[in-house]
Amino acid sequence: MIEITNLTKEKIVAGFLKKVAEKATKVLGKKDFAEISLVLVGDAKMKEINKQYRGKNSVTDVLSFEGLNEIVICWPQAKRQAEAMAKRARLDSAKRAKTPKNPLKDELTRLLVHGIVHLAGYDHERSGAAAREMSRIENKILVRI
Repeated sequence: MIEITNLTKEKIVAGFLKKVAEKATKVLGKKDFAEISLVLVGDAKMKEINKQYRGKNSVTDVLSFEGLNEIVICWPQAKRQAEAMAKRARLDSAKRAKTPKNPLKDELTRLLVHGIVHLAGYDHERSGAAAREMSRIENKILVRI
């Protein structure tokens, strides 16, 4: 169902990521995702891919390639975003009780779900309405994980 290629030196939780992918495709009702390829890369590789395919000379957190059923996640960017999220939660006393136990795992989950929703044909960059619909679908999946 999901093939994971880790091009970083970091250890990954492949079993967990596979379960996330299975749950997301089930919620989406997408049986046609015979195989999804997830590639974890570093900053330099993500910047290169982002420039090549989107014309943006910068690092991004996740890219999806619908025709290939491929998702590329930038591990260092996911880690930075997870650390920032945890720091904001610690600083905001109202959110302190909701501070995630494993912010990196949560961020990787969010990014993988985001990528899978893109593979299902949703695109938040088309319009505000499309962005809201995509966000709604992502949240529907995330509450079930």
